[in-house]
Amino acid sequence: MGRRSLRAVAGLLTFVLAVSLGSTASAGVTTPTRTAKIYSIRTTDATKGVITVVGTLSPAPKNGTRIPLHQWIPSAKRWQEVAHGYSSGGSVTIKTVQPGSVRTYRIAVGPQAPYPAAISPMISFKHYVWRGMFKKGLLASGGRGNPQFSVIPPNEGPRRAEADLLADKGGYVWGDVDSTGCSYVRNWLGNLTDGVVRVSLHNGTTAMTSVRMRQETETWLNYKILGVARLRLQLADIQSGYGPYVAVDSIMLCTN
Repeated sequence: MGRRSLRAVAGLLTFVLAVSLGSTASAGVTTPTRTAKIYSIRTTDATKGVITVVGTLSPAPKNGTRIPLHQWIPSAKRWQEVAHGYSSGGSVTIKTVQPGSVRTYRIAVGPQAPYPAAISPMISFKHYVWRGMFKKGLLASGGRGNPQFSVIPPNEGPRRAEADLLADKGGYVWGDVDSTGCSYVRNWLGNLTDGVVRVSLHNGTTAMTSVRMRQETETWLNYKILGVARLRLQLADIQSGYGPYVAVDSIMLCTN
Protein backbone atom coordinates (compact mmCIF):
# COMPACT_ATOMS: atom_id res chain seq x y z
CA MET A 1 0.00 0.00 0.00
CA GLY A 2 1.41 3.44 -0.98
CA ARG A 3 1.83 6.48 1.20
CA ARG A 4 -1.25 8.15 -0.32
CA SER A 5 -3.38 5.07 0.54
CA LEU A 6 -2.10 5.03 4.14
CA ARG A 7 -2.87 8.74 4.54
CA ALA A 8 -6.38 8.22 3.15
CA VAL A 9 -7.05 5.34 5.57
CA ALA A 10 -5.69 7.36 8.50
CA GLY A 11 -7.90 10.32 7.56
CA LEU A 12 -10.98 8.11 7.34
CA LEU A 13 -10.30 6.57 10.78
CA THR A 14 -9.85 10.03 12.31
CA PHE A 15 -13.17 11.19 10.83
CA VAL A 16 -15.06 8.10 12.07
CA LEU A 17 -13.57 8.51 15.56
CA ALA A 18 -14.55 12.18 15.68
CA VAL A 19 -18.12 11.43 14.62
CA SER A 20 -18.36 8.65 17.20
CA LEU A 21 -17.09 10.87 20.02
CA GLY A 22 -19.43 13.65 18.97
CA SER A 23 -22.44 11.32 18.98
CA THR A 24 -21.53 10.01 22.44
CA ALA A 25 -21.21 13.52 23.81
CA SER A 26 -24.59 14.53 22.33
CA ALA A 27 -26.28 11.45 23.78
CA GLY A 28 -24.98 12.33 27.25
CA VAL A 29 -26.59 15.81 27.26
CA THR A 30 -30.04 15.87 28.97
CA THR A 31 -32.40 18.75 29.64
CA PRO A 32 -32.88 19.28 33.40
CA THR A 33 -36.49 18.88 34.59
CA ARG A 34 -38.49 19.78 37.67
CA THR A 35 -41.48 17.81 38.98
CA ALA A 36 -44.53 19.10 40.83
CA LYS A 37 -47.01 16.94 42.74
CA ILE A 38 -50.03 17.40 45.01
CA TYR A 39 -48.98 15.48 48.12
CA SER A 40 -52.28 15.94 49.97
CA ILE A 41 -55.60 17.75 49.54
CA ARG A 42 -58.29 17.84 52.21
CA THR A 43 -61.13 19.86 53.67
CA THR A 44 -59.79 21.54 56.81
CA ASP A 45 -62.89 23.58 57.72
CA ALA A 46 -66.21 22.13 56.57
CA THR A 47 -68.16 25.09 57.97
CA LYS A 48 -66.28 27.77 56.05
CA GLY A 49 -65.39 25.51 53.10
CA VAL A 50 -61.59 25.67 53.44
CA ILE A 51 -59.47 23.34 51.28
CA THR A 52 -55.79 22.90 52.18
CA VAL A 53 -53.39 21.62 49.52
CA VAL A 54 -49.82 20.53 50.22
CA GLY A 55 -47.56 20.19 47.18
CA THR A 56 -44.02 18.98 46.60
CA LEU A 57 -41.51 20.45 44.12
CA SER A 58 -38.32 18.69 43.12
CA PRO A 59 -35.70 20.04 42.74
CA ALA A 60 -36.81 22.82 45.07
CA PRO A 61 -37.29 26.21 43.38
CA LYS A 62 -36.14 29.46 44.95
CA ASN A 63 -37.76 30.10 48.32
CA GLY A 64 -40.83 32.28 47.93
CA THR A 65 -41.63 31.15 44.40
CA ARG A 66 -45.31 31.75 43.60
CA ILE A 67 -47.14 28.43 43.08
CA PRO A 68 -50.70 28.66 41.66
CA LEU A 69 -53.49 26.18 42.37
CA HIS A 70 -55.63 25.49 39.31
CA GLN A 71 -59.19 24.16 39.25
CA TRP A 72 -60.76 22.66 36.15
CA ILE A 73 -64.01 24.45 35.22
CA PRO A 74 -66.14 21.92 33.28
CA SER A 75 -68.65 24.48 31.98
CA ALA A 76 -65.88 26.62 30.46
CA LYS A 77 -63.61 23.65 29.63
CA ARG A 78 -60.53 25.40 30.97
CA TRP A 79 -58.25 25.66 33.99
CA GLN A 80 -58.68 28.59 36.37
CA GLU A 81 -56.39 29.74 39.16
CA VAL A 82 -58.34 29.73 42.44
CA ALA A 83 -55.51 30.37 44.92
CA HIS A 84 -51.74 30.41 45.26
CA GLY A 85 -49.00 29.87 47.81
CA TYR A 86 -45.26 30.46 48.10
CA SER A 87 -42.67 27.71 48.14
CA SER A 88 -40.55 26.89 51.17
CA GLY A 89 -37.81 24.49 50.20
CA GLY A 90 -39.39 21.70 48.19
CA SER A 91 -42.87 22.21 49.65
CA VAL A 92 -45.81 24.58 49.30
CA THR A 93 -49.09 24.94 51.23
CA ILE A 94 -52.09 26.55 49.56
CA LYS A 95 -55.49 27.32 51.09
CA THR A 96 -58.69 28.24 49.26
CA VAL A 97 -62.33 28.69 50.24
CA GLN A 98 -64.71 26.80 47.94
CA PRO A 99 -68.36 25.73 48.03
CA GLY A 100 -69.14 22.05 48.27
CA SER A 101 -68.04 20.44 45.03
CA VAL A 102 -66.33 17.59 43.19
CA ARG A 103 -63.56 19.19 41.15
CA THR A 104 -60.15 18.44 39.62
CA TYR A 105 -57.04 20.30 40.81
CA ARG A 106 -53.38 20.74 39.88
CA ILE A 107 -50.44 22.94 40.91
CA ALA A 108 -47.82 24.54 38.67
CA VAL A 109 -44.41 26.20 38.89
CA GLY A 110 -43.00 28.62 36.33
CA PRO A 111 -39.62 28.27 34.59
CA GLN A 112 -36.44 28.93 36.56
CA ALA A 113 -33.16 28.40 34.72
CA PRO A 114 -32.07 25.78 34.00
CA TYR A 115 -35.50 24.22 34.65
CA PRO A 116 -38.58 24.66 32.44
CA ALA A 117 -42.09 25.12 33.87
CA ALA A 118 -43.72 22.10 35.51
CA ILE A 119 -47.33 21.05 36.11
CA SER A 120 -48.45 18.38 38.57
CA PRO A 121 -50.65 15.42 37.67
CA MET A 122 -54.37 16.16 38.07
CA ILE A 123 -56.26 14.99 41.15
CA SER A 124 -60.05 14.78 41.68
CA PHE A 125 -61.33 15.83 45.10
CA LYS A 126 -64.72 15.62 46.86
CA HIS A 127 -65.13 18.73 49.01
CA TYR A 128 -67.86 18.31 51.66
CA VAL A 129 -69.24 21.50 53.22
CA TRP A 130 -72.05 22.05 55.74
CA ARG A 131 -75.14 23.73 54.28
CA GLY A 132 -78.76 24.23 55.25
CA MET A 133 -80.98 21.22 54.63
CA PHE A 134 -83.52 23.42 52.84
CA LYS A 135 -81.07 25.27 50.58
CA LYS A 136 -82.68 23.64 47.54
CA GLY A 137 -86.20 23.71 48.96
CA LEU A 138 -88.55 20.83 49.70
CA LEU A 139 -89.17 18.14 47.11
CA ALA A 140 -92.52 17.37 48.75
CA SER A 141 -94.31 17.46 52.09
CA GLY A 142 -97.36 15.80 53.59
CA GLY A 143 -98.76 13.94 56.54
CA ARG A 144 -102.09 13.64 58.34
CA GLY A 145 -104.10 15.99 60.52
CA ASN A 146 -103.49 19.42 59.01
CA PRO A 147 -99.73 18.87 58.51
CA GLN A 148 -97.55 21.97 58.20
CA PHE A 149 -93.87 21.85 57.23
CA SER A 150 -92.94 25.54 57.24
CA VAL A 151 -89.40 26.43 56.14
CA ILE A 152 -88.28 29.78 57.50
CA PRO A 153 -88.04 32.23 54.52
CA PRO A 154 -84.60 33.45 53.35
CA ASN A 155 -85.00 36.96 54.73
CA GLU A 156 -85.46 35.50 58.23
CA GLY A 157 -83.25 32.42 57.91
CA PRO A 158 -80.59 32.94 55.21
CA ARG A 159 -78.84 29.68 56.18
CA ARG A 160 -81.91 27.79 54.89
CA ALA A 161 -81.67 25.43 57.86
CA GLU A 162 -84.68 26.33 60.02
CA ALA A 163 -88.25 25.07 59.89
CA ASP A 164 -91.35 24.56 62.05
CA LEU A 165 -93.18 21.22 61.92
CA LEU A 166 -96.80 21.04 63.14
CA ALA A 167 -99.87 18.82 62.96
CA ASP A 168 -103.14 18.29 64.79
CA LYS A 169 -103.49 15.99 67.79
CA GLY A 170 -102.74 12.40 66.74
CA GLY A 171 -101.30 13.53 63.40
CA TYR A 172 -97.91 13.63 61.73
CA VAL A 173 -96.00 15.73 59.19
CA TRP A 174 -93.07 15.04 56.89
CA GLY A 175 -90.88 16.84 54.35
CA ASP A 176 -88.49 15.45 51.71
CA VAL A 177 -85.26 17.04 50.48
CA ASP A 178 -82.75 16.09 47.79
CA SER A 179 -79.73 14.71 49.66
CA THR A 180 -77.74 13.52 46.62
CA GLY A 181 -74.03 14.17 47.20
CA CYS A 182 -74.45 14.47 50.98
CA SER A 183 -72.84 12.24 53.59
CA TYR A 184 -74.17 13.37 56.97
CA VAL A 185 -77.08 15.26 58.53
CA ARG A 186 -77.33 17.08 61.86
CA ASN A 187 -80.71 18.11 63.27
CA TRP A 188 -81.20 20.27 66.34
CA LEU A 189 -84.72 19.71 67.63
CA GLY A 190 -86.74 21.87 70.02
CA ASN A 191 -89.99 20.28 71.20
CA LEU A 192 -92.67 22.94 71.74
CA THR A 193 -95.41 20.35 72.10
CA ASP A 194 -97.49 20.00 75.25
CA GLY A 195 -96.63 16.32 75.29
CA VAL A 196 -94.49 13.55 73.80
CA VAL A 197 -93.50 13.27 70.11
CA ARG A 198 -91.22 11.24 67.86
CA VAL A 199 -88.92 12.73 65.20
CA SER A 200 -87.47 10.37 62.59
CA LEU A 201 -85.26 10.28 59.50
CA HIS A 202 -86.15 8.18 56.45
CA ASN A 203 -84.43 7.05 53.27
CA GLY A 204 -87.38 7.77 51.03
CA THR A 205 -90.13 6.05 53.03
CA THR A 206 -87.84 3.64 54.90
CA ALA A 207 -87.15 4.64 58.49
CA MET A 208 -83.46 4.90 59.43
CA THR A 209 -83.39 6.38 62.95
CA SER A 210 -85.61 8.28 65.37
CA VAL A 211 -85.75 9.99 68.75
CA ARG A 212 -88.53 10.28 71.31
CA MET A 213 -88.88 13.74 72.87
CA ARG A 214 -90.66 14.79 76.03
CA GLN A 215 -92.44 18.09 76.47
CA GLU A 216 -90.30 21.23 76.16
CA THR A 217 -86.99 19.44 75.61
CA GLU A 218 -84.13 19.84 73.14
CA THR A 219 -82.00 17.16 71.50
CA TRP A 220 -79.97 16.22 68.39
CA LEU A 221 -80.81 13.70 65.69
CA ASN A 222 -77.69 13.02 63.57
CA TYR A 223 -77.10 10.30 60.99
CA LYS A 224 -74.86 9.18 58.13
CA ILE A 225 -76.74 9.56 54.83
CA LEU A 226 -74.11 8.70 52.21
CA GLY A 227 -75.99 7.15 49.30
CA VAL A 228 -79.39 8.50 50.39
CA ALA A 229 -80.88 10.48 47.49
CA ARG A 230 -84.18 11.49 49.11
CA LEU A 231 -84.08 12.30 52.82
CA ARG A 232 -87.30 12.60 54.81
CA LEU A 233 -87.64 14.40 58.15
CA GLN A 234 -90.82 13.38 59.97
CA LEU A 235 -92.60 14.43 63.17
CA ALA A 236 -95.33 12.28 64.74
CA ASP A 237 -97.54 12.79 67.76
CA ILE A 238 -97.31 10.22 70.56
CA GLN A 239 -99.28 11.88 73.34
CA SER A 240 -100.18 15.56 73.32
CA GLY A 241 -103.05 17.86 74.09
CA TYR A 242 -102.99 20.04 70.97
CA GLY A 243 -100.74 18.19 68.50
CA PRO A 244 -97.02 17.92 67.74
CA TYR A 245 -94.95 21.08 67.27
CA VAL A 246 -91.15 20.96 66.82
CA ALA A 247 -88.71 23.63 65.66
CA VAL A 248 -85.67 22.31 63.74
CA ASP A 249 -82.26 23.62 62.69
CA SER A 250 -80.91 21.11 60.17
CA ILE A 251 -77.68 21.05 58.17
CA MET A 252 -76.16 18.50 55.78
CA LEU A 253 -72.55 17.80 54.79
CA CYS A 254 -72.59 17.96 51.00
CA THR A 255 -70.57 18.34 47.82
CA ASN A 256 -73.27 20.56 46.30
